[in-house]
Amino acid sequence: MLVDLVLPIGLYYVLRAADVGYVTSLVVSSLVPGTGMVATLVRERRLDSVGLFMVSAMLVSAGLSVVGGSPRFLLLKGALVMVVAGGWFLATARGPRPLALQFSRPLLEGRTGARDVSWDDLWAASPRFRRVWRVSTVIWGVGALVDAAVRGVVALTLPIDLAVGLGGLQYGAFSVVILVIVNVYQARAGLHHPRSDLYLAVPGVGGEGRAAPEPAV
Repeated sequence: MLVDLVLPIGLYYVLRAADVGYVTSLVVSSLVPGTGMVATLVRERRLDSVGLFMVSAMLVSAGLSVVGGSPRFLLLKGALVMVVAGGWFLATARGPRPLALQFSRPLLEGRTGARDVSWDDLWAASPRFRRVWRVSTVIWGVGALVDAAVRGVVALTLPIDLAVGLGGLQYGAFSVVILVIVNVYQARAGLHHPRSDLYLAVPGVGGEGRAAPEPAV
């Protein structure tokens, strides 16, 4: 967050205070997130795909700004990033591993819901578990596309210096809003409760501690 969000915005306003032009300030500040990609390349001898995408998006935007003569093309980089992110989420929603599950698994597996069961087993045995993560992925995807649309309006209509700051704040606001929506949905679906019906399809999970049903008469 510090390198990819706070430092670029701070650097932009420092450059603008020194009377550096819009395009130069945007390009220089946009290069800061690329330092993470370079560090990964030097340390681990591999490319950081996210960092590579961010730098590529900046270079494309910078090229359009030079050709079109407007720094607003650089501001549209944020909208482009969110369009790609939204499309990525939606493209994986029906696949074997929805993106929301991949991002959430390192944080939640073994810490919520049926803690002693692998998510691989849950995915294989529980259609409702799969549905929760497919819907969560769609929520993130649609939210990212809405965020992209708002960014496009901000980039094209507001003063450039104001749009840069709002773009940074929007990342935080978007994350909070979507996290609240997703967590409310997941709680209502029973993902976080170990006795939830969500886990009934998994042997030995979900039904423990429930009263046995009376036989039908």
